[in-house]
Amino acid sequence: MMIETALVVEYLVPSWWEIKVAVAASVFVIVSYWFFTFQGGGGGGGGGGGGDRSQSPENSGVGGLEVKDKMVQFKGDLQTNSPYLIKVELLAAKNLIGANLNGTSDPYAIITCGTQKRFSSMVPGSRNPMWGEEFNFSVDELPTQINVTIYDWDIIWKSTVLGSVTIPVESEGQSMAVWYTLDSASGQVCLHIKTIKLPVNSSRGINGYTGANARRRISTDKQGPTVVHQKPGPLQTIFSLLPDEVVEHSYSCALERSFLYHGRMYVSAWHICFHSNVFSKQMKVSIPFEDIDEIRKSQHAFINPAITIILRMGAGGHGVPPLGSPDGRVRYKFASFWNRNHALRALQRAAKNYHAMLEAEKKEREESALRAHSSSVRGSRKQVTAPEDNAPKIETLQAFIKEEVLVGIYNDVFPCTAEQFYNLLLSDDSSFTNEYRSVRKDTNLTIGQWHAADEYDGQVREITFRSICNSPMCPPDTAMTEYQHFVLSEDGKKLVFETVQQAHDVPFGSYFEVHCRWTAETNGGNSSVLDIKVGAHFKKWCVMQSKIKSGAINEYKKEVELMLDVARSCIRSRIGGAAEANNSSPSSPSVIQDIS
Repeated sequence: MMIETALVVEYLVPSWWEIKVAVAASVFVIVSYWFFTFQGGGGGGGGGGGGDRSQSPENSGVGGLEVKDKMVQFKGDLQTNSPYLIKVELLAAKNLIGANLNGTSDPYAIITCGTQKRFSSMVPGSRNPMWGEEFNFSVDELPTQINVTIYDWDIIWKSTVLGSVTIPVESEGQSMAVWYTLDSASGQVCLHIKTIKLPVNSSRGINGYTGANARRRISTDKQGPTVVHQKPGPLQTIFSLLPDEVVEHSYSCALERSFLYHGRMYVSAWHICFHSNVFSKQMKVSIPFEDIDEIRKSQHAFINPAITIILRMGAGGHGVPPLGSPDGRVRYKFASFWNRNHALRALQRAAKNYHAMLEAEKKEREESALRAHSSSVRGSRKQVTAPEDNAPKIETLQAFIKEEVLVGIYNDVFPCTAEQFYNLLLSDDSSFTNEYRSVRKDTNLTIGQWHAADEYDGQVREITFRSICNSPMCPPDTAMTEYQHFVLSEDGKKLVFETVQQAHDVPFGSYFEVHCRWTAETNGGNSSVLDIKVGAHFKKWCVMQSKIKSGAINEYKKEVELMLDVARSCIRSRIGGAAEANNSSPSSPSVIQDIS
């Protein structure tokens, strides 16, 4: 019995070695908690570092935009009608609350204006930080409000709010440097605010800054919501970016702070993004290429190759407090790449491609505006004509369509000459367009008059209508604009008819145009060889490009079949009616000759 009792006691009571291990582990946990809670809160990786707290309401979204707000800011240009530029200079703060155990704080500021958000750098171990950083905001109208909230940075835990203040901006001009009292027990912040009214049609890119989302904004009354039937990627699930952004490159790396936050970098056509989840603390950085001033080599701790991304003056941080610098430009430093040089070249190439894309889009906008302007009928243009000697002349005529995107879809003999094709089907007196659109059940048809354009050879016109959509991705019908252009040779034996179709209410409708060319060459008698080519021209890249291209070509093939049937019927009725009239009145001239 005694032996059994001794065995039970030995089994239940821990040994002296087990007690020492348990005590040592407990001490280690307590010391670690103390360090990260009270000492780690003051750890600031020199020069101002910091991170994002995804649990914080202020940091739950990328760039301060909710998803529903982001989906309104779709693809568009960087131009605006009458914006205001607000420059906020964050100079300093004083008498802030001491959030750390040693009585100091590690403050950084988040400045918001509407849906735009900027992060300042973090100043470690100070209740009286000095920043001297500038942040630019673009707004469409005044009055508006600027909100400045100061946080205490913590390595692991959620940031503590040290105070905030909201400043109304009601008119143009600038104020002197003013100290604003925070809505907390203690603290003031010094700001210098300047508001500038920009000229009409000027770009928001002042001092290189255009804003993270100005690139792709259009009004919702011109285009419906974009629907993309594909599985969301990390850019959508983590950073809440638009559905058309896809990851082109990704790298394992670390964001430099008091220590390295390891995570993953994602590179798209418009953003460089970084996500880390260390000690259950999520950090998200989303840097638009338009805010990047320089990407260059650097070093971390002298032995770890790194990449530093320097942002333009006034851009501010995006998602995580950046590192500060003496020249006022903030920066992010990433290290621990598997191959730093390869990643550097890829980032620099992506930045170069982004600027090339902007230039191409700018050129495309100019060409589209020129085409739309030339195809529109102005009343004054029909009434007033300048003498030929005084008319300005363009040395090189513009191409109406992009020939490199065209593919052949039809080539056959057509029962009329090239000249008859224009007179019977395309002229202002022809009813063919009305008949064809009626068969298609299109509505709201408006047909402009043919007129000469200085920019193009031949004549141009514009027609608008609402067309029925058969695609499940599209609404029941969509507004369409079709620009038309024709050139008829002097001998009347060759006709070139070109069209550019622009859909307004379909997904990615502003991204592409359908270009088409009809060429009719008289081959003798009363017939001609008709060649039709069509293609989709993309003004900018989109994720559905290949599907849109094939769908547009297939849809136009069906449209051509119906169009040719209606055209043949129209030609038979006109030529047949002319023949009957000719037989009943032999002395009258031929209708075909009269039409010609």
